[in-house]
Amino acid sequence: MDVKKFKETALGGVLSNPVFILVLGMCPTIAKSTNITDAFALGLATAFVLVFSNIFVSALRKVIPDKVRLPAYIIIIATFVTIVQMFIEAFLPALNGSIGEFIPLIVVNCIILARAESFASKNGIGYSALDGASMGIGFVLSICLLGAIRQTLAAAGMKVFATTPGGFIVLGLLMALFNSLLRMHKEGLRKKLVKEGE
Repeated sequence: MDVKKFKETALGGVLSNPVFILVLGMCPTIAKSTNITDAFALGLATAFVLVFSNIFVSALRKVIPDKVRLPAYIIIIATFVTIVQMFIEAFLPALNGSIGEFIPLIVVNCIILARAESFASKNGIGYSALDGASMGIGFVLSICLLGAIRQTLAAAGMKVFATTPGGFIVLGLLMALFNSLLRMHKEGLRKKLVKEGE
């Protein structure tokens, strides 16, 4: 096993966060992050689809013809979205009422299609599952953080944060903070490497 690749893949959801760094999946992120419950549920549904679509795209990557790879990926993704949708409709009717209309949109979520195209189609099943889990966790944490902040601010009387413009304000501030922290971390690593090389 390539330890460096394993670490990079496992940390991908943080260091290449799908929301704060890659800026993917903005529609569900803003629309369903008005409260922590909806944010967590949609994040978990997306993470499930990410992991299993990555596994199947990776497993079938050598048999899917190049000309039809994107339609094939969408069919794979749509299969797992349908499973999630059926499960929520059958067992979680209250949740279905609040996020149900956004579940079918997971099919066209840029995060999932991007990971299928850029990672799962080029790597083995193990790494693809790890990438899906890492990106899924990164998405869940991002949308939950956004949801918690927006819900808290709206409950404190600042109702603007329950609206779409308020969501973009919080998202922009979190992106700036996350990128600053990541830049400081990378700078610290660079200085450490320089010092070790002296």
